[in-house]
Amino acid sequence: MLKKVLVSLLLASAFAVHADEASIRKTMQSMFPKLKVESVTKTPYEGLYEVYIGDQIIYTDENFSFLIAEGRLMDVKSRRDITAARMDELSRIDFDSLPLDQAIKVVKGNGSRKLAVFSDPDCPFCKKLEKQELSSITDVTVYTFLLPLEHLHPDAANKSKAIWCAPDRAKAWYSWVNNAFLPQGKAGCSAPLEKVAALANKMGVSSTPTLFFADGSRMRGAYPAEDIEKALNTAAKKSR
Repeated sequence: MLKKVLVSLLLASAFAVHADEASIRKTMQSMFPKLKVESVTKTPYEGLYEVYIGDQIIYTDENFSFLIAEGRLMDVKSRRDITAARMDELSRIDFDSLPLDQAIKVVKGNGSRKLAVFSDPDCPFCKKLEKQELSSITDVTVYTFLLPLEHLHPDAANKSKAIWCAPDRAKAWYSWVNNAFLPQGKAGCSAPLEKVAALANKMGVSSTPTLFFADGSRMRGAYPAEDIEKALNTAAKKSR
């Protein structure tokens, strides 16, 4: 949506007046009434404001004379992706508020650390995450939320139901991701797929796998085990 109206915004900005954070918020909200402006923050870079709207960050100046959408702000000296770091910070969740009864629970080792994963049964990267990365990690409780992305994988919902309705959900999940074996027979229970989809939408989860750690931080994609370990340990220290 932001991309479609970029040109009209740039033209409209020609008559924009001097703005502060409050007026930038007001202007942005009026131009994007269907999206919520979560925050407007002045950055350390001269004249540059960060606007967190919808599920992304865009940039403008105090006069609203330009708009940078779908771009990345990089710090030249540190070579740090400022946009990515801010998105991680702004999109943190309250892990304790997750409806964990809607997830497949697996305790590995002492289960002391916590990890929530949104996975699609037909997502190749989800299978890679389980088989190559999470398989080597222990002392963690993993909560897997089944999120079939039917526009990409038409049969994913049926597979999700079969796995959820199995007598042993964890066993059924691992049998599928490791051996492509699904429980036999018709799913005879009510799987919380619609509730999980609504939760994912609320949290801005649009791709799988997406991981959430105990400190509310997120990780998108099948990252290497060492990166996941680092994030788990960081989150565990913060939650003590």
